[in-house]
Amino acid sequence: MQAIEVYSILKKQYPKSKIALNHSNPLELLIAVMLSAQCTDIRVNIVTKNLFAKYQTIEEYANSDIDELKKIIRSAGFYNNKAKNIINTCKIIIDKHNGLVPKTMDELVFLPGVARKTANIVLSNAFNITKGIAIDTHMKRINFRLNLTKNIDPNKIEQDLMKQLPQNLWNKYTYVIIEHGRAVCKAPTPLCSKCILNNKCSKKGVSRYK
Repeated sequence: MQAIEVYSILKKQYPKSKIALNHSNPLELLIAVMLSAQCTDIRVNIVTKNLFAKYQTIEEYANSDIDELKKIIRSAGFYNNKAKNIINTCKIIIDKHNGLVPKTMDELVFLPGVARKTANIVLSNAFNITKGIAIDTHMKRINFRLNLTKNIDPNKIEQDLMKQLPQNLWNKYTYVIIEHGRAVCKAPTPLCSKCILNNKCSKKGVSRYK
């Protein structure tokens, strides 16, 4: 089974799948994805409701009091590094990109706290630019279980999947997989009896399931 077949099955199960992070512009999306590291999207949306109400321009983030910023984002976890990265990222965007979130992979991954996954999410969802496939924990877990990759490194997983999917599905594939991960293919115990892929899945690495 290839990723293209998985997508064709799951898109019927999750026809409205899309990014779950609330945002109204590229900067808010960038900050939301930065906050989502080791944090659920539900929690991020709770945090950003207050955050986006307080800071509405990139200059406000860049000039913000770090202790106040930490207080607002504390429940998202790793708030010390995240606050520092948000401020420094916004300063760089102001200095090097005229205050606008850059639209290239190289420019995005140069920013503090922004790795390839974050860059892929921002490019595809904010600018409709598809350069790769965002690999989060759901993507790592489920594609390994389905034996669509033998790798655990996100960059290698991304390369494996890019070979199996047409470019116009790279972004869409991520979100049907994420939906499936939240609903059925959970960690550590997947609900295989309820899974539409049960008869096709190799269950690689799965020691117990329901």
